Amino acid sequence: MKKLFLDTNIILDLLANRNPYYESIAKIATLADQKKLHLIASPISFTTVNYILSKLESMETVMSKMRKFAIICQVCDVNQEIIEKSLNSKFSDFEDAVQYFSALNSGSNVIITRNGKDFKESQISIMTAEEYLKSIAN
Repeated sequence: MKKLFLDTNIILDLLANRNPYYESIAKIATLADQKKLHLIASPISFTTVNYILSKLESMETVMSKMRKFAIICQVCDVNQEIIEKSLNSKFSDFEDAVQYFSALNSGSNVIITRNGKDFKESQISIMTAEEYLKSIAN
C-alpha cells in the first residue's frame, strides 16, 4: 500500500477547505478512509495546523477536525536522529528538513506538498495532491 507523507500546507488545504486545493486532497483523504492508501504526517504539522486554524475557527471546531483527520492519518516519529539530520542538512528551511527526514524515516513513497521546490534534493517522489491523483488514474 502506498504511503503518502502530507506536508503541513496540504493538511491545511484539507482542514481549512482551501480552494482551489481542497478537492484534490479531499479525494486522497477519501482513498485513505477507504484503506486504499496510507497517510502519514509529522507531529509538527498537527501543532502548526492547530495554531493556524485556531485563528480562523473556534477551538472546538479545530479539535473536531483534527480528531477526524487523525483517524485516517498515522503520526510519524520525530526523534533525535531526524533533528540532527535536519540541522546538518542543506535545506534552507529547518521545518522542511524535519518534514523530509520524517517522511524518509517513515518509509513514505511520496511527499504530497504544494511547495515541491522546497524538497529539491529528495530521494522520495514529490507531488501535489492533483499530480498524485493523475498518477494513479493512469
